[in-house]
Amino acid sequence: MSDKTPALHVVHCMLTLLFALVALHALRQGVRSPGAGRRDRVDHLLHFAMATAMAAMPWSLGPPSGRTMTVLFTAAALWFPLTALHHRTVGTVSALAGRLPPAVGMAAMVWMSRTPDGRVAPAHETLAGGVPAAHHSAAHGHAANASVTAAVITVALTACLLGLAVRSLTRPMPALRTATDTAHRAAAADPYGHVRDGAMSLGTAVMLLLPH
Repeated sequence: MSDKTPALHVVHCMLTLLFALVALHALRQGVRSPGAGRRDRVDHLLHFAMATAMAAMPWSLGPPSGRTMTVLFTAAALWFPLTALHHRTVGTVSALAGRLPPAVGMAAMVWMSRTPDGRVAPAHETLAGGVPAAHHSAAHGHAANASVTAAVITVALTACLLGLAVRSLTRPMPALRTATDTAHRAAAADPYGHVRDGAMSLGTAVMLLLPH
């Protein structure tokens, strides 16, 4: 942590607190819902696992990079949309939209496992280790293309997460409690769940842009 600026250190502390609160909420929901179905129990477990991993990430305590994290969070990213229509009480589009925030968040975790330091390796690091001069130009071009691609993916994920954060945080607003459509009534019935999803999306978007 010695290489962190004071401002970055404060941001990381705030994010850790946010993710810790989300993890506690997910754990509490899982413990206090013994009669919940299998899908709900898995949902709470995945929310808890992601929030815990995100809380530890700024302090180099986790989450693991490489195959373990990729497999775990790829499966989690697929779980939410694939189970969206199971026992659904709202329309198809609404059911999928409601499961989108955690799915995109899990996808962002997979992406961060590919860039565990929060950035793509600079070209001079990639080329270190005695690259022959004849291949220097090609290697440099490949590294530059990889950096651009990584930046595009990061920006796309960040923009999507920010949009989902706004959507999730505004859905349970008091005005929605008098709404007549099924989706808005469902949102008003579980305001804390939507706030949790919004907070996670917002925090994950910030983490994507910070060195961690």
